[in-house]
Amino acid sequence: MRSQLVRLHRWFGVATALFLFIAGLTGAIIAWDHELDAALNPSFFKARTAGPALSGLELARRVEAADPRLQVTYLPLATEPGHTLQMMVLPRTDPATKQPYPLDFNQIAVDPATGRIQGRREWGAVSLARLNLIPFIYKLHYTLHLPFTGGIDTGTWLMGIVGIMWLFDSMIALWLSFPSFKAWRKSFAFRLGRGGYALTFDLHRSGGVWIWGLLMIVALTSVSMNLSAPVVRPVVSTLSTLTPDPTNNPEILRAPQPGDQVLSRERIAQLAEQAGRAMNLAVPPGGIYYAQLLHVYGVGFYAPGNDHGDIGLGNPWMYWDAITGKPLGAQIPGKGTAGDIFMQVQFPLHSGRILGLGGRILVSAVGLAVAVLSATGLLIWLKKLNARRRSAQNAALARHTGGSAARS
Repeated sequence: MRSQLVRLHRWFGVATALFLFIAGLTGAIIAWDHELDAALNPSFFKARTAGPALSGLELARRVEAADPRLQVTYLPLATEPGHTLQMMVLPRTDPATKQPYPLDFNQIAVDPATGRIQGRREWGAVSLARLNLIPFIYKLHYTLHLPFTGGIDTGTWLMGIVGIMWLFDSMIALWLSFPSFKAWRKSFAFRLGRGGYALTFDLHRSGGVWIWGLLMIVALTSVSMNLSAPVVRPVVSTLSTLTPDPTNNPEILRAPQPGDQVLSRERIAQLAEQAGRAMNLAVPPGGIYYAQLLHVYGVGFYAPGNDHGDIGLGNPWMYWDAITGKPLGAQIPGKGTAGDIFMQVQFPLHSGRILGLGGRILVSAVGLAVAVLSATGLLIWLKKLNARRRSAQNAALARHTGGSAARS
């Protein structure tokens, strides 16, 4: 039994080591994505003009009027003091060619006092340029920048499968780390004075034991983040009723009809403000996005700059049909079934934001630990592989020598 688990652990580890090394390092960085991005690119984040800020809705109107090629798809409704207002955009269809206008950017930074665009970039582009570095690392973390193939997000699926393998491998590793009851103390010890292979082995085994619970949380939430709809929600729904996802439910989403007119952002913002008051939400609408392919508006309720949710279970979100204005559903932190709350807690746990600043520090440290565990695991495997090869060579040499002696 143990030999079979050792073999499984070895091959699970080898198969996932590189992916987890990348995920660990990038995860340690993107725990601070906003702060690092702002430090690297002050011209993209700091407003050039002093003065009262215009509303997000007014800024979006000005941006779209100035450049009819684009439409704003995500919009913060208010601006952090002294900061630009950053919008996500997509190209409109060129009536002459019936194709989207060519745009080399999907995110803009707007001066909130004037409505002028201070900066443009392609968020998530494969680029190590200063302006693109943090979005590049963020997307690398969960997709490896692999392309869509046949309508499938191969990177997201790959990293989700890696997460599943990691989850099982973590359980195997814990079993292997305690070969006997009498030797349990060794599984927590670091032979710092020995150095070399002994320390490498302890960093891998004992390091994993000390933070095993955190590793399991990160592994599980990584699966939930990458494979929520195809894997996690169906599994959770067998244990607890799940409220239908408003953005992924054919029974809720309405197919567009000829002549349909999309409601304005202003109208959706009004509906959101009324709904927020009716539900006694503590914060007003903070951001709005339009999912064109689904014909759905989503509105998040948060203070300026708190779009990720700095602590707890995150921000409330509500959804409306973009044509009729019909409410499609809501995700309110802490509300719903046990299954709903389980799904709500995945991103706050994975990002550490459930515990605020301390949680982000912890997740960043765990990310570095994952990279160390992956690297030390590979080193141990390579050392044992070389040892097995030398043993096989020595055995072959002995057989050859013995055969030669017998013939002589």
